[in-house]
Amino acid sequence: MTEVTDGLGGIAEGALVGGAVEPARGRVVGKPAETRTCANCGTLFSGNYCPNCGQKAHIHRTLSAIGHDLIHGVLHLDGKLSRTLPLLAFRPGKLTRRYIEGERARFVSPMSMFLFSIFAMFAVFQMVGISTPTNIDVDRAALAIQDMSGETASELRIQIEALEEGDPRRAELEDELRLVERIQNRVGANQTAEKTGELAESDSALDLRNMEFRVTGVDFIDEGIGKKWRENPGLMLYKLQANGYKFSWLLIPLSIPFVWLLFAWRRRFKAYDHAIFVTYSLSFMSLLFITLSLLNAAGLELGWTVLLFAIAAPLHIYKHTKHSYGLSRFSTLWRFFALLAFILLVLMLFLQALILLGGF
Repeated sequence: MTEVTDGLGGIAEGALVGGAVEPARGRVVGKPAETRTCANCGTLFSGNYCPNCGQKAHIHRTLSAIGHDLIHGVLHLDGKLSRTLPLLAFRPGKLTRRYIEGERARFVSPMSMFLFSIFAMFAVFQMVGISTPTNIDVDRAALAIQDMSGETASELRIQIEALEEGDPRRAELEDELRLVERIQNRVGANQTAEKTGELAESDSALDLRNMEFRVTGVDFIDEGIGKKWRENPGLMLYKLQANGYKFSWLLIPLSIPFVWLLFAWRRRFKAYDHAIFVTYSLSFMSLLFITLSLLNAAGLELGWTVLLFAIAAPLHIYKHTKHSYGLSRFSTLWRFFALLAFILLVLMLFLQALILLGGF
């Protein structure tokens, strides 16, 4: 229940943060209103909104109005979400072009959509139990490396036999036993290879306490990061997950230069166009992850979930690229395959940044 309530709180938080950066709607056209004085800035005006500061003419003082404001802020993002989501899902290029060309009041802005989708994605992941393991215990693995007598494996077998079938702890111990046996087998093979002089240099670093981490290429930084990962990998994985949540916006500036490279000789497309394209694209991918994780939690097999992602994600990228930039089929295809390579590169850079941030 805690994960569900935390997840719902995260979704509400994302909607409120997204609404905070969303531009206010323009004046609602209706019948002429009487002239009044704005309670906020003192401007005389006639209409539903003050033309100077944008405050509503009607000032509510009821508890029901507070509830309406809360629901409106969480669910509606100023009433634009229902117009934005269908275009984002099925006609993303049209949404991007219309927003770039000036239709701002009708749609949720890219950054607001991105913030909402990212918050919602991590909240849903928490609700359905998708998270990095934080209870990694390297002590048993290290002991197995240092002591090859098999006592650790024997102790694990005794603990497993003492538990009843179906006990969750039994499955955990069985996984741990397989890890220890795999490490013991590898170390045994390495010791044999050492005697014959056939041990490869990469295999000599199997000991978890001597693993090397090369993230930045700067020795003292990599040494500090590696030390923390070896001492407490569970904590570092937790920090990796938390930083992925906090610094997900880094994906936008990391991606823009690569998209710019695909259109560097086309002067009509500016960095702003690429920023809108990237931000809406990332928003859709987050919403896609949300949808697939919920379907998987509802009983859809993992294989079908992966297949749906393998179809939906590339298809969306292709359609988004083609219609956002008005490209021919050939121009879209070669840029599509270039984008797939760039996406992998951006994800690698983002992961390196998260590992680096986790070391401090």
